[in-house]
Amino acid sequence: MATAMQRQLMMERHIQARGITDPRVLEAMESVPREEFLPPELGEFAYSDQALPIEAGQTISQPYIVALMADEAQVKPEDTVLEIGTGSGYAAAVFAKIAARVFTIERHAELADVARERLARLGYHNVEVRCGDGTLGWSEHAPFDAIIVAAGGPDVPRALLDQLAIGGRLVIPIGASHAQDLVRVTRRSETDFHQEDLGAVRFVPLIGEQGWGEPAFDNARTKPLVRAEKRESRPSLISRLISECAEPITGIEDASIDGLIERIGDAHVVLLGEATHGTSEFYRMRMRITQELIRRRGFRGVAVEADWPDASVIDRYVRGKPPRTRTWVPFSRFPTWMWRNREIDTLLEWMRAHNAETEAPEKKVSFSGLDFYSLFTSAYEVVRYLDRVDPTAATAARERYGQLTPWQDDPAAYGRAALVGKMKDCEEDVVAMLRDLLAKRIDYVAHDGDEFFDAAQNARVVAGAERYYRVMYYGGADSWNLRDQHMFDTLKLILSHRGPDAKIVVWEHNSHIGDASATEMSARGEHNIGQLCRAAFRDDMYNVGFGTDHGTVAAAHDWDGPMERMSVRPARSDSYERLCHDSEVPAFMLHLRNPSRDELRDELFSPRLERAIGVVYRPDTELQSHYFQAVLPAQFDEYVWFDETEAVNPLPFAAEAVRPLEHPFAA
Repeated sequence: MATAMQRQLMMERHIQARGITDPRVLEAMESVPREEFLPPELGEFAYSDQALPIEAGQTISQPYIVALMADEAQVKPEDTVLEIGTGSGYAAAVFAKIAARVFTIERHAELADVARERLARLGYHNVEVRCGDGTLGWSEHAPFDAIIVAAGGPDVPRALLDQLAIGGRLVIPIGASHAQDLVRVTRRSETDFHQEDLGAVRFVPLIGEQGWGEPAFDNARTKPLVRAEKRESRPSLISRLISECAEPITGIEDASIDGLIERIGDAHVVLLGEATHGTSEFYRMRMRITQELIRRRGFRGVAVEADWPDASVIDRYVRGKPPRTRTWVPFSRFPTWMWRNREIDTLLEWMRAHNAETEAPEKKVSFSGLDFYSLFTSAYEVVRYLDRVDPTAATAARERYGQLTPWQDDPAAYGRAALVGKMKDCEEDVVAMLRDLLAKRIDYVAHDGDEFFDAAQNARVVAGAERYYRVMYYGGADSWNLRDQHMFDTLKLILSHRGPDAKIVVWEHNSHIGDASATEMSARGEHNIGQLCRAAFRDDMYNVGFGTDHGTVAAAHDWDGPMERMSVRPARSDSYERLCHDSEVPAFMLHLRNPSRDELRDELFSPRLERAIGVVYRPDTELQSHYFQAVLPAQFDEYVWFDETEAVNPLPFAAEAVRPLEHPFAA
């Protein structure tokens, strides 16, 4: 359910911060309940700045676009407004809060009826809805002081220009469906119109007599209205091209990956992704690639999307170091199945055996966590390290970190309390702790370089996590960027610690390791570790994305919910996944950086939807929750495909009680 805080954050981050300052527009945007204009199951997404599906296969515009259109149309309290494209009625309600009267036209009868009932029920009595051709306007109520068109046409319809009052403003996107410009036309006299370019946008096509013709496909029915005869569709051609360029995978354990290893070459950083956090094939294939990179390319580290102290327990195990006494169980917090699973268990046993045969300590393969959710575990590890090497400093650490103790069971609550002013934030103290620790690095390293590195990184985790939990409540790009910047900085520190010739394999989700600049994340101001690595390492890095069409996945319906073995829906027809599925190759590797045929990269360069499933999977809202726009060959150097996949195999806690205490998964 939407909250007042969500609405406030939408206003601050997506409306005001992006230049909308008209107080009338801001007041209207804040007062209209967007959740009332959405299907009930999408209520939780009401104040995210994204377009969402509504009835008749159409969409409700993102809040910023509605505010932008009202702002650019310079809507005033005395105005009569014409809107083209009623949709759910949301934008009409916003305009009605500002203007004297609003007339709105919708070409879909179903939408017009629903919007009419909804607007009346919510008390927007100065709005009149009509079903018809919006490109012809509504001459009976002309002239209009403002005309706002929520669909892109080939040009400005003549009928709308004729119905614009002298001094009136018409805002409309014009141009092809993939490259539109938002323009404002102001009528200066009976014959004089002044047009201004307001920037690039992307809207659905404006269908009508003075717009585009009827589409060949009806989105509401998802079946072609006109059947093509003896002509292969563009998606079919691309799928056939994929099948011709793909390197089939017959079985994960025995497939030849020589081509991939050759393409990786001498890169020092290899990023291996996953389209979900709970798919067995992704873990097993990443393990296979990692083993070959260790054997054949001299890689000496595996860094994963996991907390530093938890991964440190595994690191001691795989490098044959004696276990530390601990009061906590690694990877025992949600989502436990992400790293406590049989696939990871197989990997760490292989790494332990490999390291046992490696005499030089500096050549043993390490296992590290890049993430920073372990606020309190990391603080505990810093204090315990200082107890051993500097008891005086340990006392100071206890005092500084002790301010966070009331929030140890729910660190997110700390951020909430600091945000609303119920407590002073602890940033100064946790940063001072890190500064003091680093200032004594020479003395501490003399005890044990690896031990100091571990403690220093835990101190960095505390500082990063403290800030993260404070900014997460604002939403937007800040919390995402803070996390991925931390993971990138940690990766660089691991490379530096392991020496000038160090090579590291990174395991993270596609959304982290794929170049964010090639996805819609960039438009939201987000970057990720993949983009940062590409900028820093250039050809000295190689990133591999993974994908699937259908099968099962280990996931929860909600954050901190129980793990379930859930069915993955077949991919949408407008996605990269569907192109791969239609290639009819069950599993393959696809080279994207320099493919065997240039046409492959060219054809895949048109933006399409791509699916991302994390630890939470919501099939009922899959489009909004799990799909985003991307350009696959700009995002990844390689793509690994498994058409049908199975859920990862979690390790039950009860079964681990019989394991020796030194094992990292032992309770």
